[in-house]
Amino acid sequence: MTMKLEKNAAGRLVPTEVNRREAVPFQGLGEHRPQGRKAAPTIVSCLDFPADGNKRAANLRQALERVGLSDGMVVSSHHHLRNGDAVANMVFDTAAEMGVKDLMWFPSASFPVHANQLRHLDSGVIHHIEGSMNGPLGAYCSEGKMRGMGVLRSHGGRWQAIQDGEVHIDVAVIAAPAADPFGNANGLAGPAACGLLGFALADSIYAEKVVVVTDNLEPFPCLPWQIQGNNVDVVVEVDSIGDPSKIVSGTTQLTQSPDRRRIAELAARFCASAGIMRPGFSFQAGAGGTTLAFAIYLAELMRAAGVTARFARGGSTQHMVEMLEGGLVEYILDGQTFDLDGVRSMRDDARHQDTSPFTSYNFHGKGNFASMVDVAVLGATEVDLQFNGNVVTHSDGRLLHGIGGWQNCLAARCAMLLVPSFRDRIPVIVDEVTTLCGPGELIDVVVTERGIAVNPRRQDLLDAVTDSDLPIRPIEDLKSELDRLCGAPARPELSDEPVAVVKWVDGTVLDTVWRVG
Repeated sequence: MTMKLEKNAAGRLVPTEVNRREAVPFQGLGEHRPQGRKAAPTIVSCLDFPADGNKRAANLRQALERVGLSDGMVVSSHHHLRNGDAVANMVFDTAAEMGVKDLMWFPSASFPVHANQLRHLDSGVIHHIEGSMNGPLGAYCSEGKMRGMGVLRSHGGRWQAIQDGEVHIDVAVIAAPAADPFGNANGLAGPAACGLLGFALADSIYAEKVVVVTDNLEPFPCLPWQIQGNNVDVVVEVDSIGDPSKIVSGTTQLTQSPDRRRIAELAARFCASAGIMRPGFSFQAGAGGTTLAFAIYLAELMRAAGVTARFARGGSTQHMVEMLEGGLVEYILDGQTFDLDGVRSMRDDARHQDTSPFTSYNFHGKGNFASMVDVAVLGATEVDLQFNGNVVTHSDGRLLHGIGGWQNCLAARCAMLLVPSFRDRIPVIVDEVTTLCGPGELIDVVVTERGIAVNPRRQDLLDAVTDSDLPIRPIEDLKSELDRLCGAPARPELSDEPVAVVKWVDGTVLDTVWRVG
């Protein structure tokens, strides 16, 4: 059967049906409006649960049998445990032992540790994955080996898909560093403490059945409850939910690359020169080496100018916590904690607030935090002359990354991409991105070690830095210089077979990922 494709408003060829569901092509920024009512799980009665609140099962298999795991279901998991996660692997190993087939895995993200799932894809236990596919899983999808299509969504887009009924979760499995027998859970205590469980919140609210898996069972009540036990069907205790050394570390490493540090310094200076850094401003920065360096340079400029930020959005790190405790930031609104200082701060400091994709990013809601942020600092694998950004594929077209909150952060008042000029002598600035993940209308500034390109649509920013000593350059000049140094990059050899799609934050299809040649 030939798949129907059509060009969307971004000029990209996309399928109109994905995994047997109708798909709406991207219609342009702000053009698609949702209809209907929010989804909901089936009504249940507390009479069907133990009156003493003890929902424990003896083991994971018993828990999955109790919630009726069967062929063709949608099974979800979260990624707060990152590359230390053991629970998703346990789930599909157990499903294989039960003889269950054709499951759709719906993770909030996957990591190299989940290469375990390759054998379950081969055997038919997993039919396909709708979620970010990093490393081995991305390569598997890129080579056209997956029976269904991959669907890549932002963190906010994942919440939107669940909330709007686009994806109905049959069984949500939530790895919880701390939980009680009733199902209340958090990520603040235990050997695998990861800070918060916001990426699993939608799963707990909207899934038909919810299983909490913990290696740190506490007496009722487990406080604070980031996941409410009233939404949980079964609790199971295991020896370990993950490897703490691969979840968090004592410190997050700064980039040692002189080029990357220059990029970070230029970005911080741009914020100061453009008037973004002012009393009461807000910013979002992650835990990558370059964005971490940006936060440190920004902190130095803030101290020198006597400026305090009202709030910072993140992924929190020890450096963001230091800004909070040092009086440079009044509040941290945290979507993910990246080190032990972040976990400690969230547990002990009321100014360090855990958030979820609903509050931070969900596009089909009554507002979200993303558009209230003054500047968001992000990365990219490619940027083109129209300021379009790519974060999921590399220059060879292979799917190697997820979107995360990247798309959602483009709603910030100033969205900045901090990128090296080239990687492995392949220019990052190209004529046209291999995969479109973010429209150029929303990307305001591109910062490289060779100069800063400001989107011509942002004349206000250009005017603000006119008299600065920053190396402001047209993006075309940057690309020409890179092409002279490295040679113009060849376009990747891709087939005409779609293997995955990139959804925009409103649920429409923004672009297609094609099978590698």
